[in-house]
Formats: sequence, C-alpha cells, structure tokens
Amino acid sequence: MTTPTTLSHDTAGDGPALVLLHSSVCDRRMWDPQWSALADAGHRVVRCDFRGFGDTPAATAPHRDADDVLALLDALGIGRTALVASSYGGRVALEFAARWPDRVTAMALLCPALPGHEPGHEPGPELTAFDEREEALLEAGDLAGAVELNVDTWLGPDADEAAREKVRRMQRHAFEVQLAAEEEAGGGTGGGTGELPEPALDLSAVTAPVLAVSGVHDLADFRAIAARLPSLLTGSDVRHLELPWAGHLPGLERPAETTALLADFLRGAVPAP
Repeated sequence: MTTPTTLSHDTAGDGPALVLLHSSVCDRRMWDPQWSALADAGHRVVRCDFRGFGDTPAATAPHRDADDVLALLDALGIGRTALVASSYGGRVALEFAARWPDRVTAMALLCPALPGHEPGHEPGPELTAFDEREEALLEAGDLAGAVELNVDTWLGPDADEAAREKVRRMQRHAFEVQLAAEEEAGGGTGGGTGELPEPALDLSAVTAPVLAVSGVHDLADFRAIAARLPSLLTGSDVRHLELPWAGHLPGLERPAETTALLADFLRGAVPAP
C-alpha cells in the first residue's frame, strides 16, 4: 500500500491551475525561468519536488509519484489542472492523465519519458551506455563524476554556464539525499526513489490536448517517445514539435523561448475559468 506524502511545493498566481513536474536530473527549481511568467499569464501555478528531490525527503516506503501529485492537488483543493512536465516528470504526468483523465485539462511534455516498457522499444545504446556509466561512477563513490556525466548528457549546446551550474546543484543534492536514504535503509547505491511497480495503464484514456516536445540534440530514446505519442494517445489531440536547437532540458537551455512556447500552447488549450 502506498502512503501519499505532502510534497514540498510553491504556489503563485490566480486563474486556472497549472502544475509543473520536474525532471529526475533536477527539482522544482528547474522551473525558475518559467515560474513568474506563467503566473503572470493568468495561471495558478504549482511546482513541487518529488520524493528525494529538492526539499521533499526521500521515500521511506514504496510509493507512486503520481499518487503523491494527486494527494497534493486534493490538499490544495485543485480539481482540474494543466500539467507541464519535463523528462521523468512527463512519465508521471502521462500516468496521472491515464489514471485520472478527468483531472487534466492539458499537458505540455518536454522530452518526456514513457510509463511502462513497450515490446520492441528497449533502451537504445546511448541511454544504456549512460545508465551503465552512471551506475559505475556511483558504485565507485565518484559523486562529482556522476553529476558531471548528467550535466554533459542532458543539457544541449545552447545551455550556458549558469544553466549547467543549476543542474549541477540540483543533481548533486538529489544524489546525496537518495544515496543517504539507501545507506540508512541498508541498500546499495543507485539513487532510486523506492517506487512501486507501475500500474497497468491505457494511454488511450488520456483525453486532454497534448503538446509533445523533443529536441534534436537529445538522446534518440526521448526523441522517439515524443514522436510516438500521437499514435499512443489516441483519445487525445496531440501535437508533436521537435526543436532544432534543444537537448533534453529546453526550459533551461533557452528559457525565454520555451516559456513563450508553453504560454502559447496553454493559452489555446486551457479552458477559461
């Protein structure tokens, strides 16, 4: 049985609800460039930290991040919301929208991961090599090396040094929190968050309009996921857009351009209150 937790979070603005879900390389601070602008655009914006990230403690029992998001929305009195999600946050958003489609008004997914494992879509060689290298560095106790691997892998060529340093701080903090929790629990290294197995999902249950964004400089796995979403989310109106300049974290690589893209999508997709 999963026990939902109160996720550390911020709220700002008034209007239709908008929840921001972060990448597993980051925490809710990744949305700093978009935060005020989306609130000023007329949204009640919520950003949260998953367990083991930012200010939310690591998990002490198996859980599902989507359940935690649901518990947070209920605690804030939010019935329906738009979701803007990055990478792993996109996986959580897709699970959430498939399980509770009536709670989601629209989704913008930036280089999303995908719930479950589809036959014929095993991780590609780049992602496999990254996973093996990260695991080896963590097993060797080279936390700095694992952090730099993530910074170099997930930020595209347009990311400036400020963006790289921001990801560096967020990723190192997540590693430290998660590894400390695993050591206390008697586990090994690896940075996992103790999630329960994913429930069986029918992605065709998603009904909200979706913007699926990929980046030319991202790993092939994530480019393929975004491109496949129109064929997977058959109950939804899905637009796929590939950004020629982007890596895996476009919101940090070209913040102003990404903010404008999100605001434009939300303006057309989110119902007026």
